[in-house]
Amino acid sequence: MERRTIGAAALAVGAVGLGCMPMSWAYSTSRQRGDESLRALHRALDLGATLLDTADMYGPFTNELLVGRVLKERRAEAFVSTKVGLLVGEQHIVANGRPGYVKRACDASLRRLQTDVIDLYQLHRADPEVPVEETWGAMADLVQAGKVRALGFCAVGARGGRRSGNRLYDATIRQLQRIQQVFPVSAVEAELSVWSPEALDTLLPWCETRGIGFLAAMPLGNGFLTGTLTPGEGFEPDDMRARHPRFTAEMMAANQPIVVGLRRVAARHGAEVTPAQVALAWTLAQGRHVVPVPGTKRERWAGQNAAAADLRLSPQDLAEIAGLPRAQGSWD
Repeated sequence: MERRTIGAAALAVGAVGLGCMPMSWAYSTSRQRGDESLRALHRALDLGATLLDTADMYGPFTNELLVGRVLKERRAEAFVSTKVGLLVGEQHIVANGRPGYVKRACDASLRRLQTDVIDLYQLHRADPEVPVEETWGAMADLVQAGKVRALGFCAVGARGGRRSGNRLYDATIRQLQRIQQVFPVSAVEAELSVWSPEALDTLLPWCETRGIGFLAAMPLGNGFLTGTLTPGEGFEPDDMRARHPRFTAEMMAANQPIVVGLRRVAARHGAEVTPAQVALAWTLAQGRHVVPVPGTKRERWAGQNAAAADLRLSPQDLAEIAGLPRAQGSWD
């Protein structure tokens, strides 16, 4: 697989990563199978999708334990990204950016992942009660201690406070400017896909001009852009899409023209090419510093996602995708 670099430290990863969250959190618990997830992890590594993206809150903790089982055997082949800063309660999630907590959480993640170093340690959310510089300083101490190789910042929470227009990531950029004065940001993770392209306006260019890697979260639109979901079929109660405004039967039906357009582009590249692969190829085409991190818990999809790294979209393809209808349905 093509390799791409993350940040000034030039950390090399496969052009397509693997989001591990669906293996143990947020999507259809009844369809989560440990053995199948392990096969998906091994398949991704076999194909060069080396970036494994997890977090201590996924599960919580069970996702890191799962990834650790693979790392115990294949640590040298993997690039491990995990996150800190969020605590999961019974019915709520809260941020914790206190320096002491961050350092304890890192040690716990290292144990669960069965490794002595985390390649990319990301701040999942900034704690509104703690100056972000203090949290980032504690994370920088972990680099100095040899427990972490590089630091990243997650902006995937922007959806919760979504505003119209191209100023969506203004607050995130202000935070990034502050922490850059403390220690270099190697990567920013934020949502980017055909149906959620907002990061293209300001956040992605900000990263590009500073040599900061961009991890594209949810590049398949929570599964919608795969074309495998049926409007009205519904979701299990614990699946986050069951409460998502874009995943009502009405909105899924209204947004089908996006999938139809991706299918049309895929057909020009061969009968085996899927809408999901076109969506990932579109994300890859947004810049050499962009690494999509599609989430899956199945070996088959992990293989198809990795294969998208070899798909090259033509100017005609990109123009056609740019002309697709904007997604309908409020995030709020």
